[in-house]
Amino acid sequence: MLDSEADRLSELPDDVLLNIVERLDITDVARTATLSRRWKQIPAMLSKIILTVRSFEPKHRWRKLTSHDIVRANTRMVKATRSILESRTGSLYTIQLMSMQFYLGDDSIFIGQTVANTIGTQKVASVEFTILTEPGKNCTSNMLTYGKQFMSFFDSCPNAFGGLAYLWLENVRLSESYFPKIFGICKQLEFLHLWQCDTGHLSLLEVQHPQLSELVISCSSHQRVDLKWVPKLKVVKFNVFESPDDPFSLGYVPLLQTVSIINTALSGHKMLKLSELLRKTAISNLHLNFKSEKIWVKPEGRKQLLPVFHKLSLVNLFNISEECDLTWTMFILQGAPILKKLRIMVRDHLCDMIKGKRRYLYDFSEEKDKGLECEPSAPDFKHHNLAELRFYGFQAEDKFVRYVRNVMEAAVNLEAVYLHKDPGCEKCEPRLRNDWTTTETLLIRDKINMGSWSNAGIHFLRRGQEY
Repeated sequence: MLDSEADRLSELPDDVLLNIVERLDITDVARTATLSRRWKQIPAMLSKIILTVRSFEPKHRWRKLTSHDIVRANTRMVKATRSILESRTGSLYTIQLMSMQFYLGDDSIFIGQTVANTIGTQKVASVEFTILTEPGKNCTSNMLTYGKQFMSFFDSCPNAFGGLAYLWLENVRLSESYFPKIFGICKQLEFLHLWQCDTGHLSLLEVQHPQLSELVISCSSHQRVDLKWVPKLKVVKFNVFESPDDPFSLGYVPLLQTVSIINTALSGHKMLKLSELLRKTAISNLHLNFKSEKIWVKPEGRKQLLPVFHKLSLVNLFNISEECDLTWTMFILQGAPILKKLRIMVRDHLCDMIKGKRRYLYDFSEEKDKGLECEPSAPDFKHHNLAELRFYGFQAEDKFVRYVRNVMEAAVNLEAVYLHKDPGCEKCEPRLRNDWTTTETLLIRDKINMGSWSNAGIHFLRRGQEY
């Protein structure tokens, strides 16, 4: 471009340039600041600053990350954080979202202090921290080391944590007094995800927080998590836990709407009673994932379930082993009078299942239906609100056909039944590769409708198709 030739892009109004820049990766945004004095002003106007350490890692992901790769990526992350945030000094533009993903280490303190300075000198609406640890290092000794690093980081940057709305923390073991300290300082916290974090094996975690709305606890070794006083909590997710008893207890959680529990039950795991686990609540969404192993929920009667299920409108029952009979799931219909959608997934998911001698070592149950004692439905039982049944992993076997027919007969206002084959998995090969043939759909529809008075439409979905 000649010196006399106009730089038409730079002549665009600020709001148009800003719209262009906000569509770029933050590392490219930093590069635009070097183009000219005109462009240098644009990063200081950004409403969203999202910095991820992953963008500084080696691009050849076929090679496993080394400790050196992680240190170098974190160092670059620190430089980018300082470059972007310090260039905004004196900016009058509000940062609506400042999101930082980085590895826990000595450099973490520099990121935290830079964020704290930004919070103290500029308008920042929301701050997010995703704090990672080196992949594969999750044994107890490393958890203790990471726990000490995190506590040092936290104590060095209380102002940064005081402005957090979102915190992802993984693979740390903290002292018993530290979680109350986190909850006390992180007063703005709305989302908390703890992945393999505890204060000791089978320890107790108490949660009291005025703003927390979503709590996710994954791979927990806690004996129990007591949600004592969380007045704005709406979503609770427990993903794999070691406790042989109830994984959590509910205190004051008046706004709780969604509960998700994913677990691989061992022989020693307790059969959970949802009426007791969810007492004092009235949830609207329930997600249970059995990871193709033993069913760990005890079927209960309408009288026990109605107090906690009377607002339930959506239920997902996923990864039920193909060995299981599905009759037990009818207790959900009996206890949830306004249920609108029921989704079932039946499959033996090879990625999740443990095979061979390891099953014995980890005390896996060999009876997938063990512990299920389900009273048969009353012959005149009818459900008046279920509108949709969606069945993933449907096969043309009698037990699957019989189950769909039973739901159709009970749900008198059912509008649609959606049948999917095994959804498959990116990691393990799906056993059913082909979509439904015309002959298959005709035969299955005839078998399901035989003797049925239901007006529900039966739809056969192609692989990957939802509607």
